[in-house]
Amino acid sequence: MRFAHLPVAVLLAMPPVALAQADAPASPKPLLQSIANDVQADALRATITKLVGFGTRHTMSDTVSDTRGIGAARRWVKARFEQIGKDCKGCLQVETPEQSVTGERIPTPTTIMDVLAIQRGSDHRDGQPDRVIVISGHLDSRVRDVMDAKSDAPGADDDGSGSAAVLEAARVLSKHQFRATLVYAVLSGEEQGLYGGKLLAQTAHDAHWNVEAALNNDIVGNTLGTNGVRIDSYVRVFSEGTRSTETPEQANTRRYGGGEVDSPSRNLARFIDGLADAYLKDFHARMVYRTDRFHRGGDQVPMLAMGYPAVRFTEAIENYTREHQDVRTENGVHYGDVLDAVDFDYLAKVTRLNAITMAALAMAPAPPAQVKTDGAVTMDTTVSWTAVPAAASYRVWWRDTTAPRWDASTSRPASGATSLVLKDVNIDDWFFGVSSVSADGWESPVEFPGDAGAFRAATENDASTKRAP
Repeated sequence: MRFAHLPVAVLLAMPPVALAQADAPASPKPLLQSIANDVQADALRATITKLVGFGTRHTMSDTVSDTRGIGAARRWVKARFEQIGKDCKGCLQVETPEQSVTGERIPTPTTIMDVLAIQRGSDHRDGQPDRVIVISGHLDSRVRDVMDAKSDAPGADDDGSGSAAVLEAARVLSKHQFRATLVYAVLSGEEQGLYGGKLLAQTAHDAHWNVEAALNNDIVGNTLGTNGVRIDSYVRVFSEGTRSTETPEQANTRRYGGGEVDSPSRNLARFIDGLADAYLKDFHARMVYRTDRFHRGGDQVPMLAMGYPAVRFTEAIENYTREHQDVRTENGVHYGDVLDAVDFDYLAKVTRLNAITMAALAMAPAPPAQVKTDGAVTMDTTVSWTAVPAAASYRVWWRDTTAPRWDASTSRPASGATSLVLKDVNIDDWFFGVSSVSADGWESPVEFPGDAGAFRAATENDASTKRAP
């Protein structure tokens, strides 16, 4: 198809082209379709309406009032998690880690508090190393002056939408049981310097969480761009190309052998992309090969800095008159992050993708460990790996070095083995990876060989030291 003659606005509105791939589990899973169907746009609307009703949720706003400010909002989120936990007969453990911080945007000591709900998986009960999947959004809001803690800052889209997605994911997923542990995180302090993300990353590190994926949702509810173009057919998924924790020695090895686009976060994004194509009608994930938007950041960044695979979900097209603005009308243009700018049907689609991603990851085994390739100066390539708990078999993948995704046509099952010889597949010409598959067909993201793709290579503790969150 030729695109050169099409107007820019039309090109922007077009969904990304879906390629034949199998980054999602190989066989259809009714559980994922059921979870997707359970997400309700009205529930998301009710949550954001409540959050907007607190007037402002600025990090330095009132913490005493029951009706206005960040304190009231945090207590409401905590109560909402507790009610969801009661509905699932105590399946959620609610925690509120906090710390006092000062900084460039926080001139006086201010309490940063994250509200977490933890749904423990069966791996924990079975005595296996605890695996953790995280979803996050930030609760705090702001106007044009980032230091203004008094003015109304509705924060409907930034980031009431992400917070609502977290709460709705908790409501839906808490009805089911999973192998891995799920953590639902509503954070504070993002607008003042990613403080909530830093606190979450430190909490995970101190508790020895084995975080396999962190899904950060920030600005995920709008469909009308500043330029008047409306896009509701996909969500952007940002992922880092090389690991934030990569050492200089590891970087030198990667530069020579490849792996610039195969970090665990990037292969997590490919996994998400495959799930969207498999389970969501007319809705896609558009992978963006960046850690975040150009020269901007979010709460996934501290998670990456701690060595955890993490991605950012953000709406397909942003409206900058709605972000970080005082609520006002100028020259007929409405400014401010208000409720009527949120497309709740679109937000429901984004939430569905998050929920089925968490479920698919939590049901699958961990990605294989210590993936290696060998075959220099031969016609064949040998791929080997270390077995992981709950994996009944594995799948070996290879793709052209310029291909953006793994393709099922160049993959091969490996039964219960921990190595596979690919005859007449020259190691010089391809990139390789391995996924884990459970006995009931749930499949992990692909793990890339060596340090470039090693899951938490710089920070991973021995499994015997881990404890439950």
